[in-house]
Amino acid sequence: MSALLLTNARLIDPEAGTDRIGSLLIENGVITARDPSPVPALAAVHDCGGLCLAPGIVDLGVKIGEPGERHKESFKTAGRAAAAGGVTTMVTRADTNPPVDTPETLEFVTRRAAQVSPVRIAPMAALTKGRDGREMVEIGFLSDAGAVAFSDGDRVVTDLKVFSRALTYARSLGALVIGHVQEPTLSKGAAVTSGKFATLQGLPAVSPLAESLGLERDLALVEATRARYHADQVSTASALPALRRASEAGLDVTAGVSVHHLTLNEFDVGDYRTFFKLKPPLRSEDDRQAMVEAVADGLIDVISSMHTPQDEESKRLPFEEAASGAVGLETLLPASLRLVHAGALDLPRLFAALSLNPARRLGLPGGRLSAGAPADLVLFDPDAPFLLDRATLHSKSKNTPFDGARLQGRVRATWVGGTQVFPFP
Repeated sequence: MSALLLTNARLIDPEAGTDRIGSLLIENGVITARDPSPVPALAAVHDCGGLCLAPGIVDLGVKIGEPGERHKESFKTAGRAAAAGGVTTMVTRADTNPPVDTPETLEFVTRRAAQVSPVRIAPMAALTKGRDGREMVEIGFLSDAGAVAFSDGDRVVTDLKVFSRALTYARSLGALVIGHVQEPTLSKGAAVTSGKFATLQGLPAVSPLAESLGLERDLALVEATRARYHADQVSTASALPALRRASEAGLDVTAGVSVHHLTLNEFDVGDYRTFFKLKPPLRSEDDRQAMVEAVADGLIDVISSMHTPQDEESKRLPFEEAASGAVGLETLLPASLRLVHAGALDLPRLFAALSLNPARRLGLPGGRLSAGAPADLVLFDPDAPFLLDRATLHSKSKNTPFDGARLQGRVRATWVGGTQVFPFP
């Protein structure tokens, strides 16, 4: 592969915490130098026009419909959506049909993605067989097959003996366990967060207590087993003290938040709009502000899309009956940039949460602009305004809460391993 020089770029470096004009040299799919001198004679030159150049996004928690629900999302459509959104690695969830709980299913997933997706995938596997919470999977075999983490997703393992054994076994292998921190009994059947708004709307609600209880339970077992643990979606202020205590105790614990819980609140549900039905449900404005502050001070490490495609039939139902979830691969960056434009985060801090931290947590080489890092990059204009039309999304499903929203931030180009994958050839 010939050398490529990306010049006149505003380099957003989350590792160094810097934002400055410079250039990057790419050779054989790897970043080899910043502001090189001299430039290789045969290098192709791409003038970035002063736009922002950052490590490609590592999106932790992407739902793909293969196997079993290809009508909602395929690796091909999700890959194109990711490339258009500046996502260069999709960390895929195990909540497929059947679940990714055997090396054979995992092999199908990785092979299928390699065939049709223009971006990388890093697959998660289920923590228990069938995601039924009764018997843990073969964590060692699945790790050898390429699983980067283990999670049953929103099916919380309620049997504490099973969960404790899984954490202990994962600890012995150095495997990462990802938990969905919602107490399942309190959360069952809930559509919104409890409060005055939920009462006025007459919708079944769940108290924020369900999240803090779920997190406290998991962290108690993590403390006992010393396992590596990541909470996939923290969304309430009441859960943050437990996270802080875990950090102060030296536990190997990290946490994430979805971009929807950073930029939307419970009032966005409005007149029963099902595209805003998420799991966990949207929270109060106070909770949203607390999540933004937790990202800013590093207590919450990762921002993700929690991309969850749903077909029209499952969303065009009464709010209580509608499926939860929203697509987010293409809206993750412009929605996150709302926090930058509001002055809550700067761009290096944002890309630490979008790229560097998830890559580090999963042991992936991306998320950096330093020499030796893979040339997985996104070039974007942070100020370009647009009105989102869900019909233009590349995802097979179109269930976005940002339909019709005014956003700022357009992806202009995406590279994976030094190969430009967006705009599409």
